[in-house]
Amino acid sequence: MTADPIRWGVLGASDFARRLMGPAIHAARGHVLAAVASRTPAKADGFAAFAPGLRVHDDYDALLADEGIDAVYIPLPHTLHVEWAIRALEAGKPVLVEKPVAMHADDIDPLIAARDRTGLTCVEAYMIVHHPQWHRLRTLLDDGAIGRLRHVDGVFTYDNSADPGNIRNRADTGGGALPDIGVYSIGSTRWATGREPMEITHADIDWEDGCDVLTRVSARFDGFTAHWVNSMRLLPEQFVLFHGETGLIRLTAPFNAGKFGEARLELRDRSGITRIETWPDVNQYVLQVEAFGAALRGEAPFPWTLEDARGTQTAIDMAYAAAGGRPA
Repeated sequence: MTADPIRWGVLGASDFARRLMGPAIHAARGHVLAAVASRTPAKADGFAAFAPGLRVHDDYDALLADEGIDAVYIPLPHTLHVEWAIRALEAGKPVLVEKPVAMHADDIDPLIAARDRTGLTCVEAYMIVHHPQWHRLRTLLDDGAIGRLRHVDGVFTYDNSADPGNIRNRADTGGGALPDIGVYSIGSTRWATGREPMEITHADIDWEDGCDVLTRVSARFDGFTAHWVNSMRLLPEQFVLFHGETGLIRLTAPFNAGKFGEARLELRDRSGITRIETWPDVNQYVLQVEAFGAALRGEAPFPWTLEDARGTQTAIDMAYAAAGGRPA
């Protein structure tokens, strides 16, 4: 890649892309949002407010054929991610695809094959691994700051019960708490520790219209256990606690840092003293875009691969199986 700005196209004018990822692309150093494709072009109007001169395509294939696009971001409904990511790669466009990449771990394999076949960058938009609070936490764990890790607790909840038409509340578009936010509680545990769940020891899931709306999942890793609560029907809350034999670390806004609350890491040891570190002005979405650009230019590897995404989806598949499977 040259030093010219990387010109992005967004495949699907989702609300999330308009509010967060579109502005992040346009704010990132060395990047520009150049085009949006939407089958309802009026939905693209909100993007022009921060990206003047934006091109609007009324067809996804037209954006993939646009020679003025260097990379594609895909925020389509979950069930469309693999199909359109493969089509983007085959059109010669590197891809940043929203989480979850797919609804089953095996469904990610054709995308991995397409990435390898084309030699192009294709990664999941798992923004938290770009935030410095998570890098700091992983360093502390590796350095033994809390001694031997014995247990992880993760909670991520919100309430969208008033929006039944939301794709997260529809089974046909890949809805559910585990696909939407379980990827964070489970995936962050995997990434921070570098370990995989050996067994799902408990899975209790509440279902509505084929979507999991409240999940309580416990797992056994090599050396520690974990328990995760994810819900689309509870008061908003999020935290992650890593509990060791000589100390503990808590992240108080681990997933929506800056929106849910200030990014804050609390480290407490046997002395009873709690040491606090904060990151008040970090935009993890901007950092994610800049990391993607660094990967395209060969400057640094992207810290979250399709294989990482597949590992999290494998754990989610295990949780569903432990709960007796998804509704027919």
